[in-house]
Amino acid sequence: MPSQYHLPGSTEDRLLVIDRLSALPFPRVEERPGKESSWGGPGYHLAVLQESQDFWENRSEEIVEAAEQEIETDLATLTAVLTGRWGEPESVDLWPFLGFDNPDPDFVAPEPLGFLCGVAGDMRVWRLRSSGRWVALVIGQADPEWPFQLLAAVGEASSLPE
Repeated sequence: MPSQYHLPGSTEDRLLVIDRLSALPFPRVEERPGKESSWGGPGYHLAVLQESQDFWENRSEEIVEAAEQEIETDLATLTAVLTGRWGEPESVDLWPFLGFDNPDPDFVAPEPLGFLCGVAGDMRVWRLRSSGRWVALVIGQADPEWPFQLLAAVGEASSLPE
């Protein structure tokens, strides 16, 4: 099954998406993914930078591992470039944003953390203190049959505790 998004094809194109989202004003209302690979809402932007094949018809170990390795290689490449710009990223555990351990039964994680904790366990984060934002790279997979996705997220600094 082909990707539902128009995705950036090279490392340079992916960096352009990250740079654009880092500077773009946040939308006033929630946007939904469409043909473009990015969407957002108040205080955040998300973009699919790369997507593997899906695994509906073939979930063999060799196929899944090859797809995951390709995404991880591209994550490492982008991480190296962004580390050169902004320094070493933090690793942020997304488990707390699921809210299972939160004493407040009405806890809802702010976006994009609410979305990201549903598809990934952790993310690499650079805090852009001069802009009051953070940028993250994540490998996500919503379900074992779905594709792996390399995601970029940009959020307001206040949405991610220190």
